[in-house]
Amino acid sequence: MSQRKPTSPTPAMPATEPMLAWWQQQWLQSASPLARMQLAWMESLAEAMQFEAQYLKAMAESGQRMAECFGGDDAPSTPAEMHECYQKLVKDVTDAQMQRLEKATQLSHEFRERVWEEL
Repeated sequence: MSQRKPTSPTPAMPATEPMLAWWQQQWLQSASPLARMQLAWMESLAEAMQFEAQYLKAMAESGQRMAECFGGDDAPSTPAEMHECYQKLVKDVTDAQMQRLEKATQLSHEFRERVWEEL
């Protein structure tokens, strides 16, 4: 009488290896566009922050010039000179705001372009 050894069940891993390899490849390929889209978003965000910093700089410079108009060494001495100084400041602030809005609309378009390229 020969005794048969009980055979252990064959592991399922070898049968599923091709499926796991395929799934991993698909997952990595799908993660890459997401990472590129996130990079495009982060680049757009960095540009927006740069534009905001430029706008804040222009506002700070305008505030400094306003202080000089009211009490600096070259302060206007007549109401007409004060009005001229104030109008120049208002024009500078308005121009800075218009540049800010223009850059914001360009940024939105560029961001959509970047995302579309990644899709």
